[in-house]
Amino acid sequence: MHRPVTPPAPGALAAKARTLAPTMTRSMRRVADALVADPAGSAALTVTGLAQRTGTSEATVVRTARVLGYPGYRQLRLALAALAAERAAGRAPAVTADIAVDDPLPSVVAKLAHDEAQCLADTAAGLDTTALEAAVAAVAAARRVDVYGIGASNLVGQDLVQKLLRIGVIAHAPADPHLAVTNAVQLRSGDVAIAITHSGRTTDVVEPLRVAFEHGATTVAVTGDPAGGIGQYADHVLATSTARESELRPAAMSSRTSQLLVVDCLFIGVAQRTYERAAPALSASYEALVHRHAARPDPR
Repeated sequence: MHRPVTPPAPGALAAKARTLAPTMTRSMRRVADALVADPAGSAALTVTGLAQRTGTSEATVVRTARVLGYPGYRQLRLALAALAAERAAGRAPAVTADIAVDDPLPSVVAKLAHDEAQCLADTAAGLDTTALEAAVAAVAAARRVDVYGIGASNLVGQDLVQKLLRIGVIAHAPADPHLAVTNAVQLRSGDVAIAITHSGRTTDVVEPLRVAFEHGATTVAVTGDPAGGIGQYADHVLATSTARESELRPAAMSSRTSQLLVVDCLFIGVAQRTYERAAPALSASYEALVHRHAARPDPR
């Protein structure tokens, strides 16, 4: 399914470059890294100058611009100049080092907090709100919602499901990949299937979404790689970002943060759209559980 590409706003350029870096070739990654590190200096260069600075070719620079969502290098330069102006105005966070094995805990806390905040900001800046609106509308009207994910992504899926259930939306998040496929076989038009996978290529997540897609369900992909295999079976793609990886901070940690933001946005949108039935359902679920949170009486 072909989707028109909208160039990212200047503030989202760095976020998109960081998000797509793992899917780029080494030479394209050098170009992207140079753009993020020095947008003002890069904006001042011709396509030939940037190619020379990064040790690549003019064709690589142009390809990088297009992967980032710009028709050509001229449009990318304009966005770089705007990004440089935003940074000069003090709206860009400082860059911190990766977590080291001998870092004291206060330093770990500070670095994690910075990276989590950056990850959330990048995801918010790059999120396609048109696709989000479409996903919200589909879930709000769904007869049933299935959510697929493995490992940390399944935990995010479980989080979304328990929220949807509290507002009266029938939802499931099978942890077993075989059960996910057998569930997907039962989906039809009017149902929704949501796949959560950072890589976009996890077979146990792609497969049930493919089955759901082929059976007529509306499909949504929450992924860090919109161009990955998951995209061909998704009616709507919600892209996530990832903070810097290190030996002590694998992708599963940082991707979970951005995935939670996306599913929370999806849930709030559904709750807003279905407020007349969601509010009583929330109240009823609260009343059903409130006694479990009450202080136990003193047995004496």
